[in-house]
Amino acid sequence: MSIFRWLFAPLAPFYGLIVGARNRAFDSNSRRAERFSIPVVSIGNLSVGGTGKTPLTMYLAQGLQEMGHPNVIISRGYGGKRDVDPMDVTPESNPAEVGDEPVMLSKRLGINRVIVARRRASAVLRAISRMPKPKLLFLDDGFQHRALHRDIDLLLLDGVRKWGNGKLLPLGNLREPMTSAKRAHALVVTRGRRAQKPEIEKWWADYGSGGPIFYVDFQICSLRNATSGERLDLSASVSPLLAFCAIGHPEAFFADLLVAGLTWLDTKSFRDHRRLHPSQIASLASIAIDLGAKGLICTEKDAVKLSSAHLMASNIPIWIAEQKVVDAESLVSWIISSLGLQDICEAEHVQ
Repeated sequence: MSIFRWLFAPLAPFYGLIVGARNRAFDSNSRRAERFSIPVVSIGNLSVGGTGKTPLTMYLAQGLQEMGHPNVIISRGYGGKRDVDPMDVTPESNPAEVGDEPVMLSKRLGINRVIVARRRASAVLRAISRMPKPKLLFLDDGFQHRALHRDIDLLLLDGVRKWGNGKLLPLGNLREPMTSAKRAHALVVTRGRRAQKPEIEKWWADYGSGGPIFYVDFQICSLRNATSGERLDLSASVSPLLAFCAIGHPEAFFADLLVAGLTWLDTKSFRDHRRLHPSQIASLASIAIDLGAKGLICTEKDAVKLSSAHLMASNIPIWIAEQKVVDAESLVSWIISSLGLQDICEAEHVQ
């Protein structure tokens, strides 16, 4: 347990009481949650960080858009400090204003696809005021944001770390008790190929809603040079490397690199969402050279925070590990069926 958690451990019972009271308030009065005219799909988890919410949100938003279901992602923009709220996110947005994950989403999806707001309902109003109006909204990291009604609540669970020690913050990693899983319409197990399925399925039977379980995974598919934009496939000889990241579950990234055949000589992890100083990049490059590494490698989430000063600070290449979601086709089909999106498309085609 970290020093921070050790210091705040006596407050754990109070945290549990507050979470319980808040959930009972929403459970007893469904009208507390604001409803809108288009369906909302929430993607969230019970634990803090590292389950893969952002890459899955990106995959679903991109895939459904390509299938004829225009959508917008609504996010809190964690860590962003801005004077304008809500705010549209573009590929050129400043992560310090809107958060690193929304910028990462916008770089993949393009303009008019991501909106950040402290009060998510105001972002929804902004999205549906546009023409043409989106047919679907994704609520990123929305499981605990009960002030906004959702038509589908997807609960993500890391197939390797699962529910940790099963305790609430600060004694464990859970934001809510495991019994809150019953609110979810479906369980999405990430890193599913390494998951212990019988154990997870028993947990879902004990705590969940009885909805379907989907096992999905993440796979590093290519490398992109942070300076030139050059993209390489995994057969390129860029290893060995020094891997660094500032994400919720760094061990998963380091393991994914090895699975992809990208060997590293050392790893450095930082607090989730942290923006490194150029001098820290220079230090990492120096360590890498001393170890005999050919370059640095980081996640796409880390890459959006790299400025020209960061890139110039390294005298060896910085590679960005581009990741894709796999085994999620059945999840997409279930969302389309559950929301009746296929029926809507067919009706519009007839008209």
